[in-house]
Amino acid sequence: MSQLQLPKSFNLVFFGGTGDLVTRKLLPGMYQCDRNGQLVRDGRIYCLGRQDLTQEMYLAKIEEKAREFIPKADWNDGVWSAFLSRLQYVRVDAGEPAQYAVLKEVLERNPAEVNVFFLSVAPSFFTTVCDNLARQGLSRANCRVVLEKPLGHDLASSNAITEAVGKHYRENQIYRIDHYLGKESVQNLMALRFGNALFEPLWRREWISNVQITIAEEVGIGSRGGFYEGTGALRDMVQNHLLQLLCFVAMEPPVSLDSNAIRDEKLKVLESLIPFTEEDVFKKTVRGQYRAGTSRGKPAVAYVEEAGIPADSKTETFVAIKAEIANWRWAGVPFYLFTGKRLPTRLAEIVINFRDVPHQIFPLAPGAAGAPAKLVIRLQPDEYIRLYLYAKQPGDTMELQPVYLDLNFAGAFKTNTRRAEGYERLLLDIIRGNQSLFVRQDELEQAWRWVEPILNTWAADPAGPKLYAAGTWGPAASAELLSRDGFCWHDED
Repeated sequence: MSQLQLPKSFNLVFFGGTGDLVTRKLLPGMYQCDRNGQLVRDGRIYCLGRQDLTQEMYLAKIEEKAREFIPKADWNDGVWSAFLSRLQYVRVDAGEPAQYAVLKEVLERNPAEVNVFFLSVAPSFFTTVCDNLARQGLSRANCRVVLEKPLGHDLASSNAITEAVGKHYRENQIYRIDHYLGKESVQNLMALRFGNALFEPLWRREWISNVQITIAEEVGIGSRGGFYEGTGALRDMVQNHLLQLLCFVAMEPPVSLDSNAIRDEKLKVLESLIPFTEEDVFKKTVRGQYRAGTSRGKPAVAYVEEAGIPADSKTETFVAIKAEIANWRWAGVPFYLFTGKRLPTRLAEIVINFRDVPHQIFPLAPGAAGAPAKLVIRLQPDEYIRLYLYAKQPGDTMELQPVYLDLNFAGAFKTNTRRAEGYERLLLDIIRGNQSLFVRQDELEQAWRWVEPILNTWAADPAGPKLYAAGTWGPAASAELLSRDGFCWHDED
């Protein structure tokens, strides 16, 4: 968020250079940055992998993948050719210490102001990679290391990763990446709250009844069965994405856009989350697992029928949680967190539900029951902010009908510049040295402290997750979680 300048030169090193994340997201993202003129001339990208590939074979491989994930309107043969001149494939097995000397030699031939090491590998390799980089002198002050989630399986394993990486890199060299925080609408939430006086008086318990944060996925686990079975939705989505979004909604105004000022306020929110007792877990959380159903009009198998999943699996693919914050601004306001796979549609949004008027004097139009005053911040698939209000319905009666004021980013800003994807913005921030949108170690630890009682209670519960049909909005118990408080899930349709 702070306007730091790019260094005059950088080396960006992708471990896992033949993997899905690098070829599907990271390289297309860097291409878009290059297409927009955002990369300095002396910016180089090194893709590391174990496969025995020539430079030509690797470039052909990533072009095939890139054409699938870069929109046709954004594809330019000349720009792509120039972008490829930045890339070099280096055969390095991350598990072989001797091969890091090859990487050191390559980087020494092209010294740069900043060296960035993006660890798109399994967390079990984080320690190995950092140890071996340090042995080659690649942990100096101009080096940065980027860690992809999951950052641990629980608090103990997360702390073990922190300790292992921290032996070689200081906190200001470590970038724990959460791609949701790179989305335009998340940063617009900051602008909306702290750049306008309009909402600040209303952004508190006196005027807000509840907050709903949803990340819904239409897809199942696909080929990620091995990873997902040992992870589940709580670790995969709640501990990181959803809690980070909650922090941006609930945080106090930072004193500046300095990265630590922002992260200090996020930490205060995490420390104010009311911890769960065993009784709370059963009352305030719902876990589910999809069974066979229909998705996009086609039959969808149950989770336990997916490849690599045992028939008696108790791994959750759906989570709904009622979270509460113990501070003066938010005391008594429930924050409902909702995520799941094989749901009817793909969306991510934050809904701020305002309190109703104390006495409704106007009749409501048929079907307009309830209090529609709400602010909807949509993160995906499209990005917008909508403020829902009541207005008089045309005619000779005083019936009220819900309407909304719409800020659609694509239409509001008349520019030919496309909106950057999350990874594009975050990669540039890493190169700049801006940590505002990255998770600090104490945030990570506090998030695990809050999540761990839920994990432990579920692990000891023989009942397992509640089943829901693929293509539906999860177990009925998730609706009951809100209805007990007199609320319901936001439904735009």
